[in-house]
Amino acid sequence: MGCSKRPKGPNPVDEEIKKRRDAEAAAEQARKDVKAAEKRIAELNNVNEKQQEKTKAAERATEEAKAAEQARGREAREAMADAKRASDEACSRAEAAARTANEESRKLAAQAMEELRRTAAIQEQARRDAQAAQEQVKKLQEAADEEKRKATAAQEAANASKKAADAANAAKEEAERKLKEGIQPVVTPTPEEVRAAKQRVQYREDLFHIAIAGVAGGGKSSLINAFRGLRNKDIGAAATGVTETTLVMARYPHPNAEYPLVLYDFPGAGTLKIPDWQYFNDQGLYVFDSIIVLFDNRFTMTDIAILTNCRRFKIPTYIVRSKADQHIRNIMEDMGYDSDGDSSQVNRLYQAARQQFIQQTRQTVKDNLRDANIPEQRVYIVSHKTMLDVALNTTIFDVLARRQPKTIDEIELLSDLIREAQIRRGRRD
Repeated sequence: MGCSKRPKGPNPVDEEIKKRRDAEAAAEQARKDVKAAEKRIAELNNVNEKQQEKTKAAERATEEAKAAEQARGREAREAMADAKRASDEACSRAEAAARTANEESRKLAAQAMEELRRTAAIQEQARRDAQAAQEQVKKLQEAADEEKRKATAAQEAANASKKAADAANAAKEEAERKLKEGIQPVVTPTPEEVRAAKQRVQYREDLFHIAIAGVAGGGKSSLINAFRGLRNKDIGAAATGVTETTLVMARYPHPNAEYPLVLYDFPGAGTLKIPDWQYFNDQGLYVFDSIIVLFDNRFTMTDIAILTNCRRFKIPTYIVRSKADQHIRNIMEDMGYDSDGDSSQVNRLYQAARQQFIQQTRQTVKDNLRDANIPEQRVYIVSHKTMLDVALNTTIFDVLARRQPKTIDEIELLSDLIREAQIRRGRRD
């Protein structure tokens, strides 16, 4: 018989055997796991029993401790009650003793207070008596000091009166001596007087203020007109005349702005009812930048007083003799001048008279300054007509280039004044 052919694929029997073996192995493993779990449960039960025993032991210990604490609390409360009873008894005994002691203490304290009050009263009375005595002593001392002060003041007043009287007598004697010797008193203006004088003359810091002072009839107004390039009859010229025409101070600014000059015409000394030495202060000449002391025939005490005060106030001065042409003509006439003579003879006579006039003038001024104990200084000899010709020229240099035969010191005087004014203005700028 022929064999049949086995189909391809897994053998069912083998698979079944394998499954059975796997199931048995799983069952065996499950039995092992159950035994292990049972063992673990037994161990846990054993641990739990031991823990329960520990818990019960702890609970018993807690109960015992609580009971012991309660017992100690009862004992403490009983001890506190005993202590309180003992304290109360002690306080009662102390209060009783204190009541007895306080009564005695109050009596002693009252006695002490009474003694203290008596002592304080005695001390207060003693203090008042001492204070009253001190006040009385103070009043007596003040009265003595006041009397002493009055005596000292009276003595000082007497001394001051004597000193003032001595000073007054000395001043009187000195003034009388100076008056006998011709020495005039020195009067210094106050700051208020200086301010008032500057306001009166309209003083400005950018200008050069020149006062022309001197005796009456000296030709001050004519010279001012010549300085300003004006004839005596021109409009705006200072008034002139044979008699003194200036009765109050007059102010004349220079018409040329290049020359910052302001000229002042003052009443001539001798026309006012004031002494020569007082003329300087009364006219406020101490505020001027420069002063021209103008004289005609002779040097006077007024001129000396002005120069002396100018030195005291450090004011530059120009001594000027005016009317040179008239004086030279008078000398020519004394020399025999004849208007009908030939020109050469007239010229020689003029030159001789001119030279004589110049020499006499300079020597006279020199002698007068020396006699007055004033340092020597230049004297300018001018004629207002010649000064007018000089002033009418365009510049000083034109005049210098063609000096006129009759000029003496006109050019120098005008140029010196202008130069000083420009220098002073430059310093102020």
